[in-house]
Amino acid sequence: MKKHIKIPRRKLKTFDPKLKEECGVFGISNAEEASALTALGLHALQHRGQEGCGIVTFDGEKYYSEKRFGLVGDNFNKEKVLKNLKGNYAIGHNRYSTTGSNTLRNIQPFFADTNAGGIGVSHNGNLTNSISLRNKLVEEGAIFYTTSDTETIVQLIAKSKRTKTIDKIVDAIFQIQGGYALVMLTQNSLVGVRDPYGIRPLVIGKLGNSYVLASETCALDIIGAKYLRDVENGEIVLIENNKLTSTKPFPPKKIRPCVFEYIYFSRPDSILDNKSAYEHRKNIGKELAKENDIKADIVVPVPDSGNAVALGFAQHLKMNYEHGLIRNHYVGRTFIEPSQKIRSLGVKLKLNSNKTTIKNKKIILIDDSLVRGTTSYKIVKMLYDSGAKEVHVKIASPEIKYPDFYGVDTPTKKELLAANKTNQEICDYIGAKSLKFLSIDGLYRAIGFKNRNETYPQLTDHYFTGDYPVEPIDELGDSKITQLSLLSSASNN
Repeated sequence: MKKHIKIPRRKLKTFDPKLKEECGVFGISNAEEASALTALGLHALQHRGQEGCGIVTFDGEKYYSEKRFGLVGDNFNKEKVLKNLKGNYAIGHNRYSTTGSNTLRNIQPFFADTNAGGIGVSHNGNLTNSISLRNKLVEEGAIFYTTSDTETIVQLIAKSKRTKTIDKIVDAIFQIQGGYALVMLTQNSLVGVRDPYGIRPLVIGKLGNSYVLASETCALDIIGAKYLRDVENGEIVLIENNKLTSTKPFPPKKIRPCVFEYIYFSRPDSILDNKSAYEHRKNIGKELAKENDIKADIVVPVPDSGNAVALGFAQHLKMNYEHGLIRNHYVGRTFIEPSQKIRSLGVKLKLNSNKTTIKNKKIILIDDSLVRGTTSYKIVKMLYDSGAKEVHVKIASPEIKYPDFYGVDTPTKKELLAANKTNQEICDYIGAKSLKFLSIDGLYRAIGFKNRNETYPQLTDHYFTGDYPVEPIDELGDSKITQLSLLSSASNN
């Protein structure tokens, strides 16, 4: 009997209970200073991952790679580093780890030599069958160097018996399942792939004769590229010799993009369905206001993700919008981690109350989501300690009752507050006077739909409904959530 190791899911950091953005991917073809343009694109996508960043380039003969822990601006700001990344083709990646430990070898892009030539891969998302595929590949003799599910894709491409690289890629993606957006670099070509439901985002831009692939349109703006269109769900685009060709090898499906791109993940200035994320969030605030039954003095957002929602809410009800919480933008993870004493300061490291604004006021506090409730509890307490008369919490999304398997780092169902407590119990837990979540139909109306189509939902909204477009193949139940994580004390191997 073959024995497969079940490796436990890594524990989430208790001091930061928000949903984590997936990752940011970027690629550019046939451009001078491709590495510098890629670094700029990654900088614009920094909100999608802050643990590590990497760039791979190709100069017509050789591939070059640089990977670093931390932020793009701290690592790719020196001419020497960028000069090492030669060539006019480049791909890059910002990492927030959803599978695999946070070690240097897990930082993307990944690179491999195949019988059709080298290939680099940047991946945003998560595979729901990566463990099964990995076990099968290991049985067949594959050796894995990293613990990321992205290497499974690389191994499948390398293993394919097809001759052309693009055919190898098609072979590989027919075997993977989940939510994913891939940007790949082959010899003098750039390839973009989006999963059959379009859960993870990927856009196409143009800069002169160069094509650009990126997770969001804000990455196009920073380099002056023109947005052309989104990569369609289930589409593979091949950019070669300054031409873009497209193929759709999957059976057609209706697109279901991740709802949290509209609520939280995308940068406010990025375009989603011909509107900025900022406009979508203001509309969410308007719908939240339509469902409001509380009279208060001021509307206060939890910055920064609650800002646009709170503004839309306040404008619809003609209420005063105030910055009752001030965010410190310069607190990094490394500062929070050293000691329990520092960690115990909690939310005050990132947020502080604007005391004179909130004293003796009845406050409507608006946040994008509520996951574990620990941050909400600390913020509500802070406001009351600062003299607030009443604090009413409004959440710009429905109750999060189900975990994610498509690249967003969420707790297990046991840790999700709304999955285990009633609305009143949650309200009591966070210490608010009242608590209201946006209805699912209100969320859909804000994004541009009449309501949620029960027969075929227009968005990937499993966080709220449990309706998963792609059912996990690996054991991913409440007590059996498994993610690849190398059991090693080495941190820079």
